[in-house]
Amino acid sequence: MAEPASTPPRLGDGEVAARIAHIDELLEKVEIAPGPTARSALDAVRALTEVYGEALARVLDHASPALAGQLAEDELLGHLLVLHGIHPEPPARRAARAVERLRPAVQERGGDAELVDVDERTARIRLDTPGCGSGCGSASTEVEDAVREAVLAAAPELTAVEAVPATGTDAFIPLDTLTRRPAQPQGVS
Repeated sequence: MAEPASTPPRLGDGEVAARIAHIDELLEKVEIAPGPTARSALDAVRALTEVYGEALARVLDHASPALAGQLAEDELLGHLLVLHGIHPEPPARRAARAVERLRPAVQERGGDAELVDVDERTARIRLDTPGCGSGCGSASTEVEDAVREAVLAAAPELTAVEAVPATGTDAFIPLDTLTRRPAQPQGVS
C-alpha cells in the first residue's frame, strides 16, 4: 500500500517576503535583458500570473462570505487578491483597517490616528502626534510614514495618503498674554 504524500513545509511570512524580493530582483534582470528570450520570459510570467489570478477568482466564487473574508485578511492572500483586482473589500475599508491596526501603537506614544476619508485615489488621515503641530520633528514624520506605508500596502490602488491636521488639539496662546499681569480692579492695592 502506498504511503500518503507528506505535506511540504509551509513558508513563514519572512520567507515569503524574501522570495518576493528575490522574484523582483530576477524580474528586473529579465526586464533589462535584450532580445526575444527575455520578452518570452516576461510573457510567460504575465500569462502564469493571469492564470493564478483566475484560479484565485474561482476560489472566491466558491467561498462563503466568511471564508472570503478570512482569505482577504491573510496578508499574502490579501495582496494577491488586490494584485488581481478581485479583493472582496473596497480600498476605503482596507485603509481603515490598516489605520486601526496602527492606532494602538500611535496611542501608546501619546498620539492618535484616524481615517478621515478616501476618494478615488487618496486616503486622508488625521494624525495627532504628541507635542507637535503639523510637521514637527522626526517622531511625527516616522508616525506619518508608518501610517502611509500601512495604508498603501493594504490598498495599493490608492496613490497618496495625506495627513490632515488634527482639529482642536493645538491651542495658540499669544506670548503677551503669558507675560502681562491681569489688570487690578480699581480700589485694590
